Amino acid sequence: MARLDGTIALLTGGARGMGEGEVRRLVAEGAKVMIGDVLDAEGEALAEELGEAVAFVHLDVSDSASWAAAVKATHEAFGPVTLLVNNAGILTQAPIDTTDEADIRRIYDVNLIGPFLGIQAVVPDMKAAGKGAIINVASAAGMVPMPMIAAYASSKWGLRGLTKCAAMELGPYGIRVNAVHPGAVRTPMTAGAPEEMFEVYAVPRIGEPEDIGAAVAYLASEEASFIAGIDLVVDGGMIMGPVPQPA
Repeated sequence: MARLDGTIALLTGGARGMGEGEVRRLVAEGAKVMIGDVLDAEGEALAEELGEAVAFVHLDVSDSASWAAAVKATHEAFGPVTLLVNNAGILTQAPIDTTDEADIRRIYDVNLIGPFLGIQAVVPDMKAAGKGAIINVASAAGMVPMPMIAAYASSKWGLRGLTKCAAMELGPYGIRVNAVHPGAVRTPMTAGAPEEMFEVYAVPRIGEPEDIGAAVAYLASEEASFIAGIDLVVDGGMIMGPVPQPA
């Protein structure tokens, strides 16, 4: 028996990149997964490739009506949601004093308000079941300050706080809430970053989507049944900084 048999997941931003890696791992572990994304062609293609355990729904995470429709689609395809993975996120790089107001608001809408709305959307299913898991995919930039990405980083610090508040409020209902904080991961968002940038860290490589998928699958499983409100950093040691290199 796979460790996620019987799990019905709604996963945002799952059409490509890090989210795709998470989808593939959850399916391999026995879960049924509804991919929610605004990338319709990519999401539909991935669902078709992975077969009957996966479906796709168009989901704008910043819109509560879109969330309601996604939960309804999940019910129709698989049943009530027992796992939510808030993976969708966007990034803009700019100095803090010249970051465009529209970019700030859009980043907060997707990276912080989106997960808040997602939690609200799935909690009725989980309370009715008396159990559930919510995993917020934050960032290493939500653990340590980083320049040139103030809007993104502050949204992830906010998501970290939301995770802990939700873990306290929802724990009595059997719902575990945790956060995963990836470092640099090989996705379209990091395309073009030179590989040698990552050779100075404790794990001298860029992360792969599979690394984050493994962390998400663990926190979703019964193996993590006594874990709530944590920050699971999956960054190859990046936030520790460069390490002494062998002579």
